[in-house]
Amino acid sequence: MDPVIEVVALLLGFLGWIMVGIAIPNRYWKVSSLDGTVITTSTLYENLWMSCATDSTGVHNCREFPSLLALSGYIQASRALMIAAVVCGTFGVVATLIGMQCSKAGGENYLLKGRIAGTGGVFFLLQGLCTMIAVSWYAANITQEFFNPLYPGQKYEIGEALYIGWASAVLALCGGACLMFSCKLGKKEKTAYSYHPTRETVYSASASRRENQSTYGKNAYV
Repeated sequence: MDPVIEVVALLLGFLGWIMVGIAIPNRYWKVSSLDGTVITTSTLYENLWMSCATDSTGVHNCREFPSLLALSGYIQASRALMIAAVVCGTFGVVATLIGMQCSKAGGENYLLKGRIAGTGGVFFLLQGLCTMIAVSWYAANITQEFFNPLYPGQKYEIGEALYIGWASAVLALCGGACLMFSCKLGKKEKTAYSYHPTRETVYSASASRRENQSTYGKNAYV
């Protein structure tokens, strides 16, 4: 495998892993504005862990969700998927660092290092899929509530954290694809061909020995 591709794949996966860590605690998963006078205008925003509000004076008030079981199902699923993405990204970074050809961690067994790098690519793909499903599911619920005229609650719009999550998923998927499809998981072994003499070769060799013996008479050995 080309070391340049390994480095590029590692950088893509590592950036995707860092961006997942940025998106999880980001407060702006969904945002809504309540228009009024200059004093009463406020902004509501939520993430996976809390709900916040800020007014025109810049005062922020946040409240954590009181109960996990009382949350909507998509919020619970998004939490689990984002945490799983962080775990998969961690394993992907470690496996790729060990499996790189320029790394001394895995010794000189390039066949084993290639398989470890391929495993890192699988973890990056899982990270990207978990992140993509989480943010897309969350965004789908936002848009569904926003365009539902019968929805009685506060309507929100897509926040910046979801765009960070989408970018993270794309980077992780690209890094994992580079490792999976460019990594050599095995080496081509040279086939050892054994020499099997034919009957004609054996016959010609024995005939040449008899001919050499017949050229010398008995007196040649005296």
